[in-house]
Amino acid sequence: MSTIRQCELPEGALLRKYQLDGAFADCYVTEVASRICHARYVEAFYTTALFKLERLVLAWLASRPSTDAEAGQLASGSLDTFAAWNVEARSENQLLLSDFQGRTRSWLMVAHAAAGGEDGTMLYFGSAVLPARGASSASRELGGVFRLLLGFHKVYSRALLLAARSRLTNMLETLP
Repeated sequence: MSTIRQCELPEGALLRKYQLDGAFADCYVTEVASRICHARYVEAFYTTALFKLERLVLAWLASRPSTDAEAGQLASGSLDTFAAWNVEARSENQLLLSDFQGRTRSWLMVAHAAAGGEDGTMLYFGSAVLPARGASSASRELGGVFRLLLGFHKVYSRALLLAARSRLTNMLETLP
């Protein structure tokens, strides 16, 4: 997964407000050598085989089923609830989702850049984990479970972004 790297949240990232408030926030980035619109990235991300496994777990454990068609509607802006998430904010190139319990955020962003004279797209994926409600600002503790799962989270985040990039690349190769 060397083509996926951890980075700072870009200026203007919708996820940045949580980082500034002291929540855990991370950001991963990769590049595709073609121009990709945000809606295509969102749909590809949420319809990868890896993410479909997460959707299956959410349907079973949290009674929050979802479909590929709903992922497409989320991507196009015609749906504001998807699986365990609700749209918190969106812009032309970003989507910020909040989980149904309000403890985590997922964020997707595209940024277009010229890479070696060709149009390219930077694909960003990030998450935020908020402290439990009622936690004092002096002890914004995320908890032992979070610390135990942090290593898995980092690997899984990279794998999700890699899967989305692979799906987009495969889609581009099949276009006429």
